[in-house]
Amino acid sequence: MADTLLDDVGGLLRETADQVVLPLFRKLDDADISEKAEGELVTVADRRAEEMISAALRRLRPGSVVVGEEAVADDPAVLDHLHSAGDVWLVDPVDGTSNFAAGRQPFALMVALLTDGEPAAAWVLDPLAGTLAVARAGEGTWLNGRPLRTGDRAPALDALRGAAMSHALPPTSRALVEAGGARLGELLPGQHCAGREYLDVLTGDQDFVLFWRTLPWDHAPGALLVRAAGGVARRLDGADYHPADEGHGLLVAASEQIWADVREALLGAA
Repeated sequence: MADTLLDDVGGLLRETADQVVLPLFRKLDDADISEKAEGELVTVADRRAEEMISAALRRLRPGSVVVGEEAVADDPAVLDHLHSAGDVWLVDPVDGTSNFAAGRQPFALMVALLTDGEPAAAWVLDPLAGTLAVARAGEGTWLNGRPLRTGDRAPALDALRGAAMSHALPPTSRALVEAGGARLGELLPGQHCAGREYLDVLTGDQDFVLFWRTLPWDHAPGALLVRAAGGVARRLDGADYHPADEGHGLLVAASEQIWADVREALLGAA
């Protein structure tokens, strides 16, 4: 029997977007938005979408565990499951909540599957753009059903375009990045939606993206999508990114060459 997991979860994200998320876009009242931590918003759409996605994922893989962004906000101990054996789902029900709450785009729905602690599959959906990317570790990445490779991209340094969340960097690194950006074609400020940043690396709208905060539900899906397409997702010191690892700083690029060029341009010998 054919394995339909990629299609099943992709369909679940589209269904959740259609039934829960999009009907609430630009329809939220003040009572529908709250602050779960200082500067961290959550909406009724986040909570309802996570409930729907989590229940369906448990049905798809009986015995699996779900680590959802909102579940972790309510009980940080849920995050310990990232080290568990078996199937563990990471869920970001509405990535880009600040955009969503303000009635802006982009925002995304994201899921990653870890099996015995290692990233195995990933999904990112931008429901307004209608863009769905899916991947399996070791097998490849598909964008709206078409196989995608990025690993042979090698633009000249002054043609490279990407985003850097420099506002979140420590002062010394921020100064380096902002100065180094002049060596590149274009350094963008970011879209407040990690899922869209990853999609833009896949589509070629961006060649790279530099993050500082690396919460696992924000980056496990996109990092696997980019890697499975031939790209790179590494810490700033060159160590491979893993969603269970604690730390800060992540540079994602469409290819090895782009990663090396951007790392040197933005951070040099730092």
